[in-house]
Amino acid sequence: MPLTKVIAMAKAKQIREIEVSGNKLTVYPRATSGRDEGLPFKSRMDSQTDLVSLLLESGVNVGPPSGVEVTFKGSSGMSSFFGIVLMFLPIILIGGLMFWMMRRGQGGGGQNPMNFGRTKAKKAAPDGPVVTFADVAGVEEAKAELEEVVEFLKFPLRFQSLGAKIPKGVLLVGQPGTGKTLLARAVAGEAGAAFFHISGSEFVEMFVGVGAARVRDLFDQAKRNKPCIIFIDEIDAVGRHRGAGLGGGHDEREQTLNQILVEMDGFEVNTDVIVLAATNRPDILDPALLRPGRFDRRVTLDLPDIVGRKAILEVHAKGKPLAPEVNLGVIAKQTPGFSGADLANLLNEGAILAARNDRKDITMVELEEATERVTAGPERKSRVISAREKEMVAYHEAGHALVAWCMPHADRVHKISIVPRGAMGGHTSMLPEEDRYLWTENQFKDLMAVVMGGRVAEEFIFDEITTGASSDFERATKIAEDMIKRYGMSKNLGPRTFGKRQELIFLGREVNEEQDYSEDVAVGIDEEIKYLLDEAYRRAGKALAEHKAGLVKVAEYLLEHEILSGEMMEEILNEEHD
Repeated sequence: MPLTKVIAMAKAKQIREIEVSGNKLTVYPRATSGRDEGLPFKSRMDSQTDLVSLLLESGVNVGPPSGVEVTFKGSSGMSSFFGIVLMFLPIILIGGLMFWMMRRGQGGGGQNPMNFGRTKAKKAAPDGPVVTFADVAGVEEAKAELEEVVEFLKFPLRFQSLGAKIPKGVLLVGQPGTGKTLLARAVAGEAGAAFFHISGSEFVEMFVGVGAARVRDLFDQAKRNKPCIIFIDEIDAVGRHRGAGLGGGHDEREQTLNQILVEMDGFEVNTDVIVLAATNRPDILDPALLRPGRFDRRVTLDLPDIVGRKAILEVHAKGKPLAPEVNLGVIAKQTPGFSGADLANLLNEGAILAARNDRKDITMVELEEATERVTAGPERKSRVISAREKEMVAYHEAGHALVAWCMPHADRVHKISIVPRGAMGGHTSMLPEEDRYLWTENQFKDLMAVVMGGRVAEEFIFDEITTGASSDFERATKIAEDMIKRYGMSKNLGPRTFGKRQELIFLGREVNEEQDYSEDVAVGIDEEIKYLLDEAYRRAGKALAEHKAGLVKVAEYLLEHEILSGEMMEEILNEEHD
């Protein structure tokens, strides 16, 4: 019903009550003589209209007992709920975003976001698997250093009676896989003291100051559990040289490092708390971290020598059924430059190959195959090569082996293979008679001749060259360059080095060389390098020309059998030589 008609009926006293709900009206008419009240009807008004004022202006009596009763009803409960939600929606969104950021800063895992200042260090369980010094091999000097630390914790009076102080920190330095973490676990197993372990990256968070708070909490827990050992793995994550990055004093890593420095050697003296740390990048650590009073000892873990490799193989061979003919000493000779982790992986690969071949034990065949898998990759049996290409690969590898057999200062050939592995079409492995720490000029020259032997054999037999010698040339050039620029092995240029090598750690690690010599000297360096490479090429060509029949025999054997051992190669060449 239009609002005007509602007003007219109200003036005629035909309306008893008007119920207002927003801009909607429900009108209840009065009862007429002899009749009951009529059914209510609906009407609408403008949201800006004041109904009571409109009725009064129209001369309508409002209110009981004889006037029109006007009642107002609020909006529905659902509308009120949505109104409240819309009012508080920005606050809810901001609170949810902050909660999500805290969870991301903690790494998830259902942890309490308010505990992000607590340390994430884990305490070694006393009933867990125990590693002792007997499980560590190949690093005897490092073991001796850490055994003293264990004795400090077990028998402190023996040292304190002589005025000796317990070392505050021991830094384990070594290449990846040399056993730094394993040694730390052995210290935990031997010491019998509380042992907390944490990674350096676990201190660093997106909120500035969280790392420093975690360091304080870690050392507080260590003091409550002393005597105690704290092991920080990969400390270079927070111990980088200050001032080397973009951040200033407010940088999160820098604040974390400052707190570590204070906790290790500040005004408060931490007795019976030893910090073990491991890194393979000691060159980028802050000098304040390395000074005596913080890290008192620096233990270097080198790659194991042949005796150490054999001892490591024996440790990791425990629990593995080895065949009676297995000689771990031979495997140790075949793996110069392998770390402890590499040797453990080698034995594991051998066990996998033995299981794949349905064997009950691990034989020498599986171990040698595992050695080649680790160094060169698995065999690419699916790779199809033409007969012509296979012949070129055979002569290429035979050229390497024959030149090595001819050179007096070259290593002995162990095995030749033309089976594709990884990116290589074939490979020739050579074994030194003993571990080598110093190289002579003659050894370098013979090695370059051996490296050139593959390309020379291709040109000698097929009168054409291929791309197979690209990595050989790169290796030979690097050897000649080091001889001239780093080792001073040039009679014309004299015993000096050329170029200052710098490692830049501003935005990552980059090797840069500063030229500290004139352009005339640079021309002389190029001439000396070219002379060394040409001489190596000439010597390889002379050796192959003198033993062409032997080269052909070795290549033909490879084409037929694909693999040739060093002993068999020497028999073939000795027969040809006789």
